[in-house]
Amino acid sequence: MAEVGVYEGDFAAFVLERCDGISKYYMIDPWRHLDGWNKPANENDPAFERLFQVAKARTEFAGTRRMILRSKTTEVIDLISDGELDFAYIDGDHSLRGIAIDLIRMYPKVRTGGFLGRDDFSRTMLQHRTSFEPTLVFAFAVYFAEAVGAALYALPNLQFCLHKTPDPEFCFVDLTGQYNELSLRSQLAPEKLLKISLAERFPVLRRIGRKTREVTQHSRLV
Repeated sequence: MAEVGVYEGDFAAFVLERCDGISKYYMIDPWRHLDGWNKPANENDPAFERLFQVAKARTEFAGTRRMILRSKTTEVIDLISDGELDFAYIDGDHSLRGIAIDLIRMYPKVRTGGFLGRDDFSRTMLQHRTSFEPTLVFAFAVYFAEAVGAALYALPNLQFCLHKTPDPEFCFVDLTGQYNELSLRSQLAPEKLLKISLAERFPVLRRIGRKTREVTQHSRLV
């Protein structure tokens, strides 16, 4: 197995503790400040060093099975053989650049019949403030799965699982009922972008909108 974007090692520790059958677990994360990565998680080097030490400590019990690769995906991906992985899980850079690099470079490392999962499978492009790069995990993952002929499953909690099937044929299976629109058109509607911009400029509008939705939902229940 491989995990891209380990952070504090919570997920790695959880999986390694419960899955004795995993003989090798690649932990891929640069744990350093990256120029050009315009996301809130891009902290300074001392902060990343602390996170790295926490991740190491949390997975020390599986020291003979883990392989720590403290680098970007592009810097260490060739250390993993094509078709070596049964499963890969990606939770790194959520920008279009990041998800494109991670999916394209990691997919060949997964064996035919294996799986590739990912976090933050959200239709919302602007996961953070508009001063940050948009989040395009959802859009790229769908188009990527279609391009390579994989089965893509939308899971609860904004997760997805991509199945590298023996007979490449794309299908999208929504197990949540929340992904009724696969295009980006609604995300780029002028009125939606204006609403987001106003909410950032005037936070009180966001609070009013949230309160209005709560009252409306309560009225429906009553």
